[in-house]
Amino acid sequence: MASWSAPSPSLVEYFEGQSLFQCGYCKNESCSLSNGMWAHSLTVQDYQDLIDRGWRRSGKYVYKPVMNRTCCPQYTIRCHPLQFQPSKSHKKVLKKMLKFLAKGEISKGNCEDEPMDSTMEDAVAGDFALINKLDIKCDLKTLSSDLKGSIESEEKMKEKSLKKEESKELIHPQAIEKLGSGEPSHSVKVHSGPKPGKGADLSKPPCRKAKEMRKERKRLKLMQQNSAGAFEGFQAQGQPASLLPKAKSNQPKSLEDLIFESLPENASHKLEVRLVPASFEDPEFKSSFNQSLSLYTKYQVAIHQDSPIECGKTEFTRFLCSSPLEAEHPANGPECGYGSFHQQYWLDGKIIAVGVIDILPYCVSSVYLYYDPDYSFLSLGVYSALREIAFTRQLHEKTPQLSYYYMGFYIHSCPKMRYKGQYRPSDLLCPETYVWVPIEQCLPSLDISKYCRFNQDPQAVDEGRSKDPDRVRVLYRRCALPYGVYKKNHQEDPREEVAVLEYADLVGQKCSERMLLFRN
Repeated sequence: MASWSAPSPSLVEYFEGQSLFQCGYCKNESCSLSNGMWAHSLTVQDYQDLIDRGWRRSGKYVYKPVMNRTCCPQYTIRCHPLQFQPSKSHKKVLKKMLKFLAKGEISKGNCEDEPMDSTMEDAVAGDFALINKLDIKCDLKTLSSDLKGSIESEEKMKEKSLKKEESKELIHPQAIEKLGSGEPSHSVKVHSGPKPGKGADLSKPPCRKAKEMRKERKRLKLMQQNSAGAFEGFQAQGQPASLLPKAKSNQPKSLEDLIFESLPENASHKLEVRLVPASFEDPEFKSSFNQSLSLYTKYQVAIHQDSPIECGKTEFTRFLCSSPLEAEHPANGPECGYGSFHQQYWLDGKIIAVGVIDILPYCVSSVYLYYDPDYSFLSLGVYSALREIAFTRQLHEKTPQLSYYYMGFYIHSCPKMRYKGQYRPSDLLCPETYVWVPIEQCLPSLDISKYCRFNQDPQAVDEGRSKDPDRVRVLYRRCALPYGVYKKNHQEDPREEVAVLEYADLVGQKCSERMLLFRN
């Protein structure tokens, strides 16, 4: 087995200043503000550190919202899979899938599910209109002075429309977005008021008072306790336990029990989830590319009303196939390694959904999800999110430090984007000190103001900030050197220092000393 070697340093090209775009959430023109850079390559550790400072990638473009100035602040959110317990609505989605697989049953009253990140919240239409429009040409193997490449701008993405469908008896609030996953529909009974009647129905038993029902429950509980005592007595006397009634276990089923419940031999459908590296060098990825592309186009046209031209091969490749992450396979890492992957959901031999994810040193990061609209009744957004949480738990068994599930951005100011907060326990990232704060502590403040500093310690500062800009690593004419050396010998434009200092402040000290910042 070949020994693992450390990856090459990350190489980034920072775009000076801040960019204004149309907001994909409040729909206002030129009010979504962010910083951005093009990542020619990124190590998984560098990207882990970047998202822990509020950055997010779309293809090879990496961006960070200007939280205190943008119209709809986007807070990085992470879930704790090891402590996660599925809610009632999560369980309904999992049981619905099992019924469909086992018997082909389609539950009544289903509404069209919307996945996490389906509005490209973590991609381009939510913050910036650069989706797959940045085309920086670079040959990393033969870097030369023309490395900066060309950046092409195209027209902004269409605003994404959100669809809702109501059943006769239930209202399902929908929430859509990433990366790659979704939020359950919480059912609410609709009461239209009392109906006229002719008095009590004598054919039915009379209503019982709450007090009487409490007494009855207490009496039954005492009987059960007495039965348990008798059971122990019978065992002490040598009576076989099989003659006594078995006590029911109150232990709730785990997420894995609900997902991987055994199916009958004559099951109506077969579902298989395959993890495929997002690389054209991988045979499985390459052989399934056309089917994935067709599914993506069908999804974008049906769900977001894109034209086929807007979601063609080039756009699909730039957005969901091209990744700056370098694949890494250290001995102490997960068996599949680190990097970017497509989780393909194969139903009866065809792909019905694809979750794009990044596997990083401490987390699984959801990027995007697209699915076949014909199977919306299966709530594939919610289902895939639960599968990704279970997958994170599975990776944790081999790689203990990998213990979080990053769901992209949480946008409290947009009610339809609050659904991620219901995957508990979860934390939000403080936009000023970059510490994680339980979401329960953040919500009261967000109800008052859309921008909040979550860290309650007024003396706390950003511990990871750039403290010595001269130690920022830059790449100039194929040579890596500290910025302090570069500016003494090569810096001619005084405005360049402003850009470098801005970059160092945004990425933090650790990344600024490891990554190479391209200088022309």
